Amino acid sequence: MIRQKHNIVLIIAILLSTLNACQSEVKKPNVIVILVDDLGATDLGCYGSDFYQTPNIDQLANEGTRFTNSYSSCTVCSPTRASIMTGKYPAHQDLTDWIEGHKYPWAKLKIPDWNMHLDSTDFTLAEAFKDAGYFTAHVGKWHLGEMEKDWPENHGFDINIGGWAKGAPHRNKTNGFNGYFSPYGNPRLEDGPDDEYLTERLTSEVCNLIDEKGDDPFFINFWLYNVHTPLQACKDKIIKYSALIDSTKRHQNPVYAAMVEHTDEAVGKVIDKLKEKGLYENTIILFSSDNGGLIGRKRNKVTNNYPFRLGKGGMYEGGVRIPTILYSPFQKTKGQQIDEPVISNDYYPTLATLAGVSIPEKQKVAMDGYSWLPLLNGELNLNRDAIFWHYPHYHQEGAVPYSAIRMGDWKLIENFETNDLELYNLKDDIGEVKNLFDEETAQVHLLKNKLEEWRLSVKAQMPSKNPEFDESKSNRKR
Repeated sequence: MIRQKHNIVLIIAILLSTLNACQSEVKKPNVIVILVDDLGATDLGCYGSDFYQTPNIDQLANEGTRFTNSYSSCTVCSPTRASIMTGKYPAHQDLTDWIEGHKYPWAKLKIPDWNMHLDSTDFTLAEAFKDAGYFTAHVGKWHLGEMEKDWPENHGFDINIGGWAKGAPHRNKTNGFNGYFSPYGNPRLEDGPDDEYLTERLTSEVCNLIDEKGDDPFFINFWLYNVHTPLQACKDKIIKYSALIDSTKRHQNPVYAAMVEHTDEAVGKVIDKLKEKGLYENTIILFSSDNGGLIGRKRNKVTNNYPFRLGKGGMYEGGVRIPTILYSPFQKTKGQQIDEPVISNDYYPTLATLAGVSIPEKQKVAMDGYSWLPLLNGELNLNRDAIFWHYPHYHQEGAVPYSAIRMGDWKLIENFETNDLELYNLKDDIGEVKNLFDEETAQVHLLKNKLEEWRLSVKAQMPSKNPEFDESKSNRKR
């Protein structure tokens, strides 16, 4: 009997040992978040560009999921980046403009005293992955605080390469800093040879990290400075697109086209490195943008967001419509298209859910984002009532303080400067041409009430009457 019991104990011990060995062989999925700066909703081949060439990103869409109603949580960069890191709407964090924002002291409205850094009390996306045993790295643009204490290494990243206060490559003739070409003048990135292009350098840094850390699970923010101004690219690419210009096409800027190609090559090189290391089939890749494409003004045209109205810094679809692609080794169908509206604050809960990473209850409760897992599993919607925007600021590309809500096909915009309301049916009018305010009063009333309730729920800061308002000065072109 004693020997029999001993044998049973031994068998149990062997089974447990085998189970633990199997569990240790189940490797956690890696995660790479590729965020492009100012990439417009139609700036990729797979999203309808008639000029820019993006074969690597297009292939990623063929192997993953392409979202056709994807939105940034703000019309400018810093608020969207904060929403990605926290899962919250920008208004929920009082971080509602790019840091440090445009100054219009004589405007009709006075902007609120808003937050100019990522709040350290939030448990970030990087901290969640780090707590789950991941190596975490940030490579590229950050733009979430002026002080070093606000930079990536203090928000959950083990390594920070290139992320600091600046929101664009640093150009300074006095100090010799040359934007996208070294020397960079970036305190978190050593200068390379004079002809080194920033995007190629950052791509090499990501590939090196994959080489070094590929045996362990990793979470990498690859947040490119491309395609933000200053418009700079390698000469061979500019020459290529200059020869391809066609006046019948919507997209015509050869330098911007070259910058888009640099971005596409960066994605391709990272994917090639993952495949070389045998990691591609165990890596989740989220590709997106931080706001709509920059149109530019007068002779300095950048891109064209047609059929969407306006672009970065504007209050219409062109300012917040973005391309978004998710590649996950766990998805059942390749090349799928999802039409349900999604937004930047969904990234945190989506990536955490897909990777099996837990989020502290305090952060989870405070989140505004939704996991996309139901959509990836074939459900048609997220049972989300609406999505919202709140921008109590002015922008040189045209925006005045406003809020907006999209519910189903309906979108309502509230202009705080004029007190006007605009209502559009995006299914019938994606270009937001026909304001249905006078025709759909019940819909206006419903959306206006929901928008006001949401602003109260997140304690959104509001602009106020400006005692320094000077109409003659405020009317100058922003």
